[in-house]
Amino acid sequence: MATTVTPEVLWAQRSSNTDPEKNFVYLTINVPNVPKSDFKLDLKPTGLTFTGHSDTLKKTYHVELEFYAEIDPEESKVNHTARDIEMKLRKKELKEEFWPRLLKESKKVHFLKTDFDKWVDEDEQNEAADDDFSNFGGGGGGGMEGMGE
Repeated sequence: MATTVTPEVLWAQRSSNTDPEKNFVYLTINVPNVPKSDFKLDLKPTGLTFTGHSDTLKKTYHVELEFYAEIDPEESKVNHTARDIEMKLRKKELKEEFWPRLLKESKKVHFLKTDFDKWVDEDEQNEAADDDFSNFGGGGGGGMEGMGE
């Protein structure tokens, strides 16, 4: 019988008060060996729910997140790989300041970590590489199609 576990979630962000393209949250849910056919991602303006199953590892992954502020699901992108689900979530409100945290509630949760590979400090974000998601957009991984209701 499969056990249900909370996957590790990594995050980083950028912000801009003028350019919506530079106002987003990177979110990665580490769920190895979860095929696209075996997961459901429900992305809403205020949060997300993810459930996925790995037959190989005999694990079911489940996580629910309530975001600090709203995102725009229509402008957000999701990419599924063999190791994880990568998301680029467009923040709804244009602001120069970073969100102080990812989640609405300020208590620390053991599965949520800063993604230091994508993180930049607020005052250095304009010099940062534009986008590590070169596999998004075009064919293959982008968009929300097939993501459930």
